[in-house]
Amino acid sequence: MIRLAAAGLLALSLAVPVVAAPAPKVSITDYAQLRTPLPYPYDEAADATGDLNRALARAKASGKLVLIDMGGNWCGDCRILAATMELPELKAFLGKHYEIVQVDVGRFDRNLQVPARYGVTTRLEGVPALLVVDPKSGRQLVGRADVAALADARHMTPQALADWLAKWTR
Repeated sequence: MIRLAAAGLLALSLAVPVVAAPAPKVSITDYAQLRTPLPYPYDEAADATGDLNRALARAKASGKLVLIDMGGNWCGDCRILAATMELPELKAFLGKHYEIVQVDVGRFDRNLQVPARYGVTTRLEGVPALLVVDPKSGRQLVGRADVAALADARHMTPQALADWLAKWTR
């Protein structure tokens, strides 16, 4: 009887959604306020799989989530996202909650083993494409339906980007 009650409580606790950490208030209201030139965030020569494995190990040790930012330096939305993530208040927030890996996907022809590792085997719908991974399993993708949610980042407000990045945190 006690085992049944404990199992029931465990199942109930797993069904309760995790409350996200509140997003930081972003200091800008318009992307014209970002520093220019916008950064080129993706290292085309990086070892994406190695970088990801190291980030997963750090995240597992620290309890953070892993944020895999996939895109290309040719992509304006990717560069806007990168510059927004560099804002001091957002950078501090992200550093507290995520291990971040930036993966160059070229023109959708490079490092596609990274999204495939998490079951995203079809062509990416757009970039930036963000994968949030729970390090406990190393393979559990959080928010699978939202992978391409920021592919149109330039039409979101800076605060909306911060809110999206915060919704997966604990």
